[in-house]
Amino acid sequence: MDVPLDACPYPAHEPPVRVPLAVLADHACSYLPGRIATSRAFFASGLSAELYHQFMDAGFRRSGKLIYQPICRGCRACLPIRVPVDGFQPTPSQRRCWRRNQDLVVTIDDPEPTDEKFDLYRKYQVEWHAKLDGEDRESFESFLYDSPVQSVECCYRDASGKLLAVGICDVSAESLSSVYFYHDPSEFKRGLGTFGILYEIAKARSLGIPHYYLGYWVAGCGAMDYKASFRPHEILEPEGQWRRAT
Repeated sequence: MDVPLDACPYPAHEPPVRVPLAVLADHACSYLPGRIATSRAFFASGLSAELYHQFMDAGFRRSGKLIYQPICRGCRACLPIRVPVDGFQPTPSQRRCWRRNQDLVVTIDDPEPTDEKFDLYRKYQVEWHAKLDGEDRESFESFLYDSPVQSVECCYRDASGKLLAVGICDVSAESLSSVYFYHDPSEFKRGLGTFGILYEIAKARSLGIPHYYLGYWVAGCGAMDYKASFRPHEILEPEGQWRRAT
């Protein structure tokens, strides 16, 4: 059901343009145990890169063609986080991860679902996230490959050509935004998740893109701690200002 912008159950950033927003059904919070999460959203068949960047700066993200924004009652813990590319300084641990993965061959192209990628994605869901049966092919494609904005896909392969990881990003002149990254859990010693972020930050720098967006950061959620390790970073405060953390 469409709702007026001023009818949200908790104050949230206004979207950059007026769109019909629907409040989605409450569900268990994925980040903080015992809490109930609520989002408002709209479907987009197509958005310009510049407009989607503006939506991100208003606290929205996307899942497939669904553009959503958390509006949980009494909670504003989901805070967008981004890295100013030119100021980024890797930690010693991140530098070691970078060196450890210099044997990988990375290709960048338009996102395209394949059997090879789907097999890797299912393995990642089952072994890394402990999902009993992963996801079906239709869900995989609608989640990651049905994009209403300009997107690119990074594929990471070892010297034998084996696919070890895939990262999908949305691209604009102002931002490179990580959509999702999935990898081979058996290669956990490589730290592929960290390497993927380092590679994408480096790619943004080479393209002259000023900010790398990491989605939401939630204080107190251990699964989100890694995002804050990329410094300096900026947090979009509930008041609507980006605050830099060094």
